Order: sequence, then C-alpha cells, then structure tokens
Amino acid sequence: MSPRVFRDQGYRSGVEVTNVFRAGIWLLAGRRELFLPYREFPWFREATIAAVLNVEEPAPGHFYWPDLDVDLDIQAIEHPERFPLKYK
Repeated sequence: MSPRVFRDQGYRSGVEVTNVFRAGIWLLAGRRELFLPYREFPWFREATIAAVLNVEEPAPGHFYWPDLDVDLDIQAIEHPERFPLKYK
C-alpha cells in the first residue's frame, strides 16, 4: 500500500500517530490521515511505541520524531518515489 491521504477528518491542528499497525503507522496531520508503510519508512519498524508516538510538527507539513531523529515532510510521505534515499 502506498502512503497516501486516506481520509479527510475535518479541520484539526497538530499531528499525532493514531495507530501502529503491523505494516506501518497512521499519522493524523491537520485534516489528513496518512499511512506510512515500513517498506517506505523503515525507521519506524523496530522503534519503540513511545518513540513512534513522540512526533512533533515544527512547521506546517514538517514532522519530526526526536527520539528517532527522523524528519519527514508531507511531500516525502505522499510521494516517497521522489525521495529515493533510504536508511538501510
């Protein structure tokens, strides 16, 4: 499953991880719910739940997981094929 916007939740500010699933994580950012599959975002696969849940939005559309030192923007989530460098 590709990372995409799956649902429009109506306006909400802030960001939160809403679910940690066996195939990836769900991120609620403003009005959008995004799925980040582990095959595209491998940093989250072995991370603790606490580290995955600790997400910040320092700027609109820019997400930071301080415990994992992972920075992602909305474009990288919605179009990972445009950002081919990955942690191995």
